Amino acid sequence: MCGRYVILSPPDAMRQVFGYAEQPNFPPRYNVAPTQPVPVIILENGARHFRLMRWGLIPAWVKDPRQFALVINARSETVLDKPAFKNAMKRRRCLLPADGYYEWHQSEGRKQPFFIRPGNGELIAFAGLAETWVGPNGEELDTVAIVTAAANGRLAVLHSRVPVTVAPADYARWLDGNAIDAQDAMQLLRAPDDGEFVWHKISTRVNRVANDDAQLILPISAEEAAAEASRPAKKAEARKPAPGTSGEDGQGSLF
Repeated sequence: MCGRYVILSPPDAMRQVFGYAEQPNFPPRYNVAPTQPVPVIILENGARHFRLMRWGLIPAWVKDPRQFALVINARSETVLDKPAFKNAMKRRRCLLPADGYYEWHQSEGRKQPFFIRPGNGELIAFAGLAETWVGPNGEELDTVAIVTAAANGRLAVLHSRVPVTVAPADYARWLDGNAIDAQDAMQLLRAPDDGEFVWHKISTRVNRVANDDAQLILPISAEEAAAEASRPAKKAEARKPAPGTSGEDGQGSLF
């Protein structure tokens, strides 16, 4: 699963890695969350472009987004079968730049957050699927979901799902829906190998979307983690499940 991530690389460095024409300027983001605008790399007319899209995919056929579940992740195993993803998998594949992401490990009734990053310290690209929703008055909204795969190795201890990362050598194959069909692109949807990522415990401050600072990714000591765990857990506010949310997929879940 991928419900929060970070974007720390400078704009110029990101532009150099992905090779798009635009020159956007943006600050580091330490707590990117669903429904926020996120940087996305797409291929249009043979060239790569930088776009901002809403994290939370809305398929083109949805009539009322308020009645559709928040879809932040797409399971790699079913992207060719699910109506919400199969068209995007064929023609609207994209990349989401990131420098790491957060995961919550359930233990003894509590969720301990971890910061997970590539071991080599390089910028990574999540595999994404994009859709443009057009409203009844002609308004357009570009939306995106991150593709996930079953975790393996040590990462599976933290969570059963991980975001799919696309290697730089495969950017062109993933982005070009005209040259590479969906079946061939499926070969790129795999979990990272053991050792590709490293991680450490962080403060529960990351739980609040309003917190967005460099302190979030710093490791905490065992004593600090114990102190946080000893605090009374805040009672979660009951929320009505979004229409169409599937407990089996967990694709509308924040964590």
